[in-house]
Amino acid sequence: MYAFLAAIFLICSAISVPAQQPAPAKTAEPNVPTAAPSATASQTPAPTVSEPKTTVSSVHVDGPYIALTFDDGPNEKLTPRLLDLLAQHHIHATFFVVGENAARYPEILQRAVREGHEIGNHSWSHPNLAKMSDDAVRSQIKRTEDAIVKATGIRPTLLRPPYGSITAHQKRWLHDEFGYEIVLWDVDPLDWKNPGPSVVTNRVLKETRPGSIVLSHDIHAQTIESEPETLRELEAKGFKFVTVSELLKMQTAPTPKPVNAAVRPAASPSG
Repeated sequence: MYAFLAAIFLICSAISVPAQQPAPAKTAEPNVPTAAPSATASQTPAPTVSEPKTTVSSVHVDGPYIALTFDDGPNEKLTPRLLDLLAQHHIHATFFVVGENAARYPEILQRAVREGHEIGNHSWSHPNLAKMSDDAVRSQIKRTEDAIVKATGIRPTLLRPPYGSITAHQKRWLHDEFGYEIVLWDVDPLDWKNPGPSVVTNRVLKETRPGSIVLSHDIHAQTIESEPETLRELEAKGFKFVTVSELLKMQTAPTPKPVNAAVRPAASPSG
């Protein structure tokens, strides 16, 4: 009897206790705008804008083209000899002239232009421009430019600083003010040291590549003596000769090297 009543009591208790309700869903937080991230932490730095390239020492070209350049002239006796030789080979070159000499021998510049050569600016008196004030440099360049224009009627667009010495600041304002492109070189036989004609020739042949700008001087007798052999050997190698401006117009982008797509298996650990 007692057992029967206990069972009835348990059943009634279960019916009277409400079922446990599930926990209410979590209410979403209001959409509060967050503070903008710190500029220094989140902003990608602006890419550095590279300045226009205004200096060239060699050019990538599709073909065996090179530019011969001659500095410091014109020389009264040696430059005409060089022009005779270049004419025999049907070669056009670029002459970077010193203003004092250009003013002294305008007829040589006239002949050079008449025969298809290019005239560039090499300062008035061959100083180290990097050690001079802007006004002094401006005078050196402008006087030489005026002498070239007076002799040939053509304004030069190429500048070679004496000794290749020039500051980044000077490059910028000479390009902005005069429009000059600064032309250096990648082949230097050091002919001004008078090492002998055969040494000059051998150095030029050893260093010259397609797109090279070859430096020489038409004021040294050994340089002129070296030219017949130098030109013959360069021609035998298949090189073709153009002015610096012509070479610059031939410039092409280097062909990217092919990427090896094959995936090599990872090396096994050696233990």
